[in-house]
Amino acid sequence: MQVNQVNETMMSVDTLIENAQAGDEQAFNQLVSLWYKRIYNYSLKQCSHDEIASEITQQTFIAVFRSLPKLKEVKAFKSWIYRIATNFCHEEGRKRAKAKTVPFTMTKNEEGETVIAEEGEAMGILFNPEMSLRQIELENILFGCLQELPKDQRTVIIMKEYEGMKFREIAEVMSTSENTVKTWLYRGLKLLKAKLEEKNITKETLSYEL
Repeated sequence: MQVNQVNETMMSVDTLIENAQAGDEQAFNQLVSLWYKRIYNYSLKQCSHDEIASEITQQTFIAVFRSLPKLKEVKAFKSWIYRIATNFCHEEGRKRAKAKTVPFTMTKNEEGETVIAEEGEAMGILFNPEMSLRQIELENILFGCLQELPKDQRTVIIMKEYEGMKFREIAEVMSTSENTVKTWLYRGLKLLKAKLEEKNITKETLSYEL
């Protein structure tokens, strides 16, 4: 589902959220169906690890289930759920920072799909089998460089460039001002560009290949 389609859907989902707040199990399940993939993809971009992204997504919806009745403004649901997911992502990031970082390599799983692997284990992002090895390599490099950014800058880039969120929405999620968000985005994109150029990857290369 495209970002614009999700935004249009969210315009008519207020009643669904209200029903879920009131304890309607079916409404909550529909809410999960609507948001699960988006939160999973967001978490995956944050951590580049399929298993961890799945765990973060599960934790997010458990937290949503427990706290949804306390949500005062239905219109705030979008920024609220992203804030929950972001907190879990940052918590996981702190845990991983203590572990030894090892480079990612490409491998094949049992179904023959190309995956990013770490220490020989199939993990990370599943790629479209139709993607060329060059495309896979470039996306691997891009995600690797994203992981090297400060967490606030990485989070803002993902929300703005991948999730299509507005500065106001990002500011609500990050509990800061729009000007701070714009500063993080500017610094993050500048740093990301520098890291990619160190690997001889330019914006034109990414736009052409991916």
